[in-house]
Amino acid sequence: MNALSCPVPLRLKDQILLGHGSGGTLSAELLREIFLPAFSNPVLDCLDDQAVVTINGARLAVTTDSFVVKPLFFKGGDIGSLAVHGTVNDLAMGGATPLYLSVAFILEEGLSTETLRRVVASLARAAEAAGVRVITGDTKVVEKGSGDGLFINTTGIGVVPDDVHLSANRAQPGDRVILSGSIGEHGIAILAEREGLEFESPVESDSAALHTLVADMLAAARGIRCLRDPTRGGVSSTLNEIAQQSKVSIRIDERAISVRPEVEGACELLGLDPLYVANEGKLVAIVAPEDAAPLLEAMRRHPLGAGAQIVGTVVEGHPGMVTMRTVLGTSRVVDMLAGDQLPRIC
Repeated sequence: MNALSCPVPLRLKDQILLGHGSGGTLSAELLREIFLPAFSNPVLDCLDDQAVVTINGARLAVTTDSFVVKPLFFKGGDIGSLAVHGTVNDLAMGGATPLYLSVAFILEEGLSTETLRRVVASLARAAEAAGVRVITGDTKVVEKGSGDGLFINTTGIGVVPDDVHLSANRAQPGDRVILSGSIGEHGIAILAEREGLEFESPVESDSAALHTLVADMLAAARGIRCLRDPTRGGVSSTLNEIAQQSKVSIRIDERAISVRPEVEGACELLGLDPLYVANEGKLVAIVAPEDAAPLLEAMRRHPLGAGAQIVGTVVEGHPGMVTMRTVLGTSRVVDMLAGDQLPRIC
């Protein structure tokens, strides 16, 4: 097994590093210094997981994503089902009902047709289960050694109800932070598969489509301010993004955050913090305090929200800062992911 390390990459201005795709501080720097100055507009500047636009009176949510996970198959899923779940979830975090997908395949010369058949079949099953249709797409082939087997790019379209307005800039002091379940399963499952690690209890990815959970949540409480799925960069980066966009501070309680024993053990063994490990079937909700209890009850009735807990509070002071009360009773700052803890996890 290759030695594992997670050095903080130097912020070189003349080249792209793996850390620029981590969902942490380097990703934010890339957005701030290159993409936003070039494309800035009111819709994009919201920096949500999806864009919500109104066309002929209809509110449409649009999102795009690329999937470069290594390995292509892992416990609990594969790149095909992951592409559907990731795209559907980005739409759902805007309160949208997912409807359609565009799927583009970038294939490396030498990829076996049987592998491609397995991925396509898995993607088709996941789309059918989620109630979305693949309506267009594209295929490209690159030279051997240029594509690492298979990459998938998706675009998703959904419809947002007129009375639903969710965004990372809507958090207010007093709001509660709800996490839908335990964290870290996806990132650890990918790492275990990639590095040939074996644990007493196998870790499976939590990859799942969350739109039905979100529908139940919206039916139970209209005081939801923001929804996010903590994928790249984990819960820490997600909360930091919300705090920065809303110009508030967020305080979380380590004792309320669920980590499965096998995930916790793997993180301790590998020197990882579960707060920074990717998830693909969990969500973070920022909700008005009066709606927290009914929302929690509704979430726990759904299979994908059975482990939901209130894990923190939005507070005043120190805009953009996330802090955590530890199990020892101390307090520490929870920064965004600085480097590239787990590359190629989605």
